[in-house]
Amino acid sequence: MVFSSASFLFYFLPIVLALYFASVRFVHLRNWILLAASLFFYTWGEGEYVVVMLLSILANYLFGIWVYKSHERNNAKMQMAVAITFNLLLLVIFKYTNFLVANANLLLQAGGLPTMTIGQVHLPIGISFFTFHCISYLMDIYRRQTPPQMSLPNTALYISLFPQLVAGPIIRYKDIAAQITHRSVDVERFSKGINRFIIGLGKKVLIANVVGLPADKIFAIPAEHLTTPVAWLGILCYTLQIYFDFSGYSDMAIGLGHMFGFKFMENFNYPYISRSIQEFWRRWHISLSTWFRDYLYIPLGGNRGGQARMYRNLVAIFFLCGLWHGASWNFVIWGLFHGFFSVLERFPLGKRLTQGSRLVAHTYTMLVVMVAWVFFRADTLPTALAYIQAMAGFAKGSGVEWHMGLFLNPKVFIALVLGLIGVTPIVPWLSAWRERVLRTWRVGPLLVDDGLECAVSLVIMPAMFVLCAMSLASGTHNPFIYFQF
Repeated sequence: MVFSSASFLFYFLPIVLALYFASVRFVHLRNWILLAASLFFYTWGEGEYVVVMLLSILANYLFGIWVYKSHERNNAKMQMAVAITFNLLLLVIFKYTNFLVANANLLLQAGGLPTMTIGQVHLPIGISFFTFHCISYLMDIYRRQTPPQMSLPNTALYISLFPQLVAGPIIRYKDIAAQITHRSVDVERFSKGINRFIIGLGKKVLIANVVGLPADKIFAIPAEHLTTPVAWLGILCYTLQIYFDFSGYSDMAIGLGHMFGFKFMENFNYPYISRSIQEFWRRWHISLSTWFRDYLYIPLGGNRGGQARMYRNLVAIFFLCGLWHGASWNFVIWGLFHGFFSVLERFPLGKRLTQGSRLVAHTYTMLVVMVAWVFFRADTLPTALAYIQAMAGFAKGSGVEWHMGLFLNPKVFIALVLGLIGVTPIVPWLSAWRERVLRTWRVGPLLVDDGLECAVSLVIMPAMFVLCAMSLASGTHNPFIYFQF
C-alpha cells in the first residue's frame, strides 16, 4: 500500500485519522490504534512476512532490556554482539542469500565443483529500514543515550510506525522516545502536515511518475540501438525521478508524522546543488548517511589514526552503503564509485575540482552523480557499462529506431522543466527575497504572509491534490523506487 494510491489516500488514511482523533484524550489508546494501523499497513503488502518484522520487534525488545541490565554489571559487549548479529543475520538471510549463493556458484563452477540450488528467497519490503531502526535502538541503549522501552507495544510502534516503516527516514529511538508517550497535535501543526504531505504527493505523482516512464523505456533499449542524446535524456529523467520519488516519499512521511504528532528528521536538502560528493552525501538521504557516520564510520575510527585509515574507513562505509541498497554488484560499484570520489576530493586534484570555480565544481559533482546513477538503475553490470559507453559518445544506434521524439512529449517536457526548477532552492530564495523587500518598504509582513499562506492552503494545495488524484485515477505508472530496499 503505497502513499500515492487510492486505497491509502481515500480509505486507509481517513479511517486511521478518524479513529486516532476520536481517541485523542487517551494516549495509550492512540498508540494502540497507530500500532494496529501500522501492522495492517505492512500486512497489506507483505502478508505472512509480517511475522519477520514481529520477530524482529520481539527480539529487539528483549535485547534492549538485556543490554541495559548487563551494562550495570559489565560493559555488555557480548550481549551487544549477540543482538547485532541477530539483526544482521536476519537481514542477510532474507536480502542476501540469493546473491551469496549465486556468487558462490560461480566459484564452484570455476573449480569444477557441483553448484548449490535453493529457491528464490523473498525480500520483505522495508527490511533494511526496520533493521537499521532496531540497530540504532540497541546502540542508543548501549551508549547510555536512552533507557530501553519497557513497553513491548511502544517498542513495536517505534519500529513499525507506518509513515516511516518501509522507506524511512531512518528515525533514531533517542529522538522519538519522548514523542511515543507524550505528543500533541493542534490545527496549525495538522495543517502543516497536510501541506507537506501534498507537496510530497505532487513530487511523486506529477514529476517522478511522469519522467519515470521515459527513463524506464530508454533503459530497456538494447545497447546496439542506443544513441548518445537518448542515453543522456534517459539518465536525466532517472536523476530527477529518483530524487522526486524518494524526497517526495520523505515529505509525505514527515507530513504524516506531523498529523499524528511526531517530528521526523529532514531527509533531503537540495542535493543536486552540491559542489562535491562529500557535500552531496550531507544533503542526500541524510538519515542514512548520518546513520552510517554515527554507528559505523566513527566507531571504526573516523578521521582518527592517520589518512590511510580514514580512506579505508570511507571506502568501507561506501561499500556497505552500496550493499545496503541492494544485493547486486551494481549497487556495490555505485557505492564504491561514490567512495572513490569522496577520497579523491581529499587529494590536491580533488580539491582543485571542488574548491575552485562554482560552475566547474557543480558540473563535476553532477557528472559523477549521474554516471553513478547508471549503475544504480541498470539491471546488470554489462548493461550499465554499455549505457555509459553510449553517454560518452560511443553509441552504436542509428537514431532511426529510437530517437528523442519518442520520449519527449509536452507532459514529459513540462515535468522536466518543473523538476529542474524543483531541485534548486529557488522557492526559499524567492521567499527570503520577498521578506527583504517587505522589510525595506515597511509593508506589514504579517498581513501579507497570512494572505499568501491562505492562498497556498486553500487554492494551490487542493488544486495539486486534485491533479494527483486525477493522475492516479488514470492508472499511471506508480512504483516507489526505495521500496525494494
